[in-house]
Amino acid sequence: MTGCLHIVGTPIGNLGDLTERARATLAAVDLVAAEDTRRTGRLLAHLGISTRLVSLFEGNERSRTEQVLAELQGGAEVALVSDAGMPGVSDPGFRLVRACTEAGIDVRVVPGPSAVTAALVVSGLPVDRWVFEGFLPRKAGERRERLRGLANDPRTLVLFESPRRLAALLQSVLAELGDRRIAVARELTKVHEEVIRGLVSHVLRRLGDATPRGEVVVVVEGARGAEEVDLVALVEEARRLVGGGMRKREAAAAVARGSGGSANEIYQALVGPDV
Repeated sequence: MTGCLHIVGTPIGNLGDLTERARATLAAVDLVAAEDTRRTGRLLAHLGISTRLVSLFEGNERSRTEQVLAELQGGAEVALVSDAGMPGVSDPGFRLVRACTEAGIDVRVVPGPSAVTAALVVSGLPVDRWVFEGFLPRKAGERRERLRGLANDPRTLVLFESPRRLAALLQSVLAELGDRRIAVARELTKVHEEVIRGLVSHVLRRLGDATPRGEVVVVVEGARGAEEVDLVALVEEARRLVGGGMRKREAAAAVARGSGGSANEIYQALVGPDV
């Protein structure tokens, strides 16, 4: 008989978030396939578990999938874990899961913490409809093109980003989506957990030149429908951008992209009497 692959969610920071079922699964399996054996080794040691470990990360996922699949076909019970959260969500694991499903091997999930849903619910933004885009391209042009394709999507947008590239990402969001409401969540569930909420321009000013530390999740407000557009509020947003050094026409266009409003109406209000 073949074994079973157990997809196990692990804490994104606070070890107290590990479920009893996850603990029991990690102790019972024959093998743990881990993104980083050193990090998972420390977790297992903390739990008093000595299960055999094998690495499965982006660089070796293709070849290691064949090895783990052979173990499963031989009857081994295997747990798949990433450094934190749910394997396969912007982490290695997809190839192994797909190979198991194609080979008829049983795959079960042991749900656990997720930075995606944690950031969503703490953001203060709508969570009834949302889309996860993971890490956007590093190159500015490609990143802005991807965001441009999301400009009219009404769903709340969830992104992962490196702390070093956070400011560049937010500048791209401002340019392509407008001055929307966002939440930047870092170090979720850890001692230095922080969530910064506000318009993109406000968050950029608050961050200043500092480079935040730790894992970062960015949650961005979706495009608003025409019935939700408040011209007075949009003009105020545009004025804040102008106050930060942006030209009036550019500010009007940036706010319009993020709101569904009329760039011309916003611009005319900026150059004419107060509305």
